[in-house]
Amino acid sequence: MTDDRELVSRIIQGDSQAFRQLIHQHQRLVGHMVARLIKSDEDREEICQDVFLKVYDKIGGFNFESKLSTWIATVAYRHAINHLRKQKMMFADLPNEDGFQREFVSNEKVDEELGDQQLEEMVLKMIDYLPAQYKTVLTLYHLNHMNYQEIGEITNMPEGTVKNYLFRARNILKEKVKNYLGKEIEP
Repeated sequence: MTDDRELVSRIIQGDSQAFRQLIHQHQRLVGHMVARLIKSDEDREEICQDVFLKVYDKIGGFNFESKLSTWIATVAYRHAINHLRKQKMMFADLPNEDGFQREFVSNEKVDEELGDQQLEEMVLKMIDYLPAQYKTVLTLYHLNHMNYQEIGEITNMPEGTVKNYLFRARNILKEKVKNYLGKEIEP
């Protein structure tokens, strides 16, 4: 694996193989960022491509004040948010938890014991119904293993807000899973 500084330097010099390597290293991160905010498969694919084009255009100005992955995630997050705004979707600063009233359970009976993989898939689907900020914070923290400071840099939120959103999102998910399974969930 190439050092980030060397990789960026090679990309700036026009090395297309280095840019392909950057895409390969960060495509999962960008995919997670975009997928948590954008529902349409076609839009997600287009936005991910646009993110890497923007990264390529702006990489000369990247000065390593943060990690390369944090910077790329910031570009992806902002690009996805701008797409949502263009689609005239509301992105409120404080999501209304009372509005989080989607039904996750179909009319089918739930088996007494849900397998780990099924539970994980169900929780990931539930995350999709969270307000955008909650989805983003959960995704960055749990799936991309970023810390509060990095998430704050990406989302332009204070660290306290990141912690608060993460706490709220976990509580909402815990309640939804508990309701789905019909029993208390241990933390």
